[in-house]
Amino acid sequence: MLLYMDIFDKKILKALQSDGRITNKDLAERVSLSQAPCWRRVDALEKQGLIKGYTAIVDQEMLGLSLTAFAQITLDNHHQSTVEKFDHGIQQWPEILECHATSGEYDYLLKIVTQDMNSYNQLIYEKILRLPSIRSVNTSFSMQQKKRTSQLPIGD
Repeated sequence: MLLYMDIFDKKILKALQSDGRITNKDLAERVSLSQAPCWRRVDALEKQGLIKGYTAIVDQEMLGLSLTAFAQITLDNHHQSTVEKFDHGIQQWPEILECHATSGEYDYLLKIVTQDMNSYNQLIYEKILRLPSIRSVNTSFSMQQKKRTSQLPIGD
């Protein structure tokens, strides 16, 4: 569902994506509104579900999480119970940051972050491959991260 947003809503979203901790006073100044209307707009964007929350971006290297992997998963079948078990299984492991159902040769793409190859192998062999109906896992490892953002492209 596409929501109508005017230029002020778009400016607010761009500013909050750049700095989620900005004060309402500074946000209002940045988007050329007074504080009360700015706060009402942010509140409305939150209530509409357009703003889903606020979070800190943590440095994974400083936490010792130096391995980023992209695992392509193929299931044996796509029966509802199989998919539900897979969906439930991947929710329980915090190493899996993202899971996308995909088109093409593979059924799912997982973004996984772990400490090292040993911890990655443990996740794959002791957890993921124990889920029912996993046919294959094909993994690519990130050699170097060239870009990382959570900021969506919001038009003018």
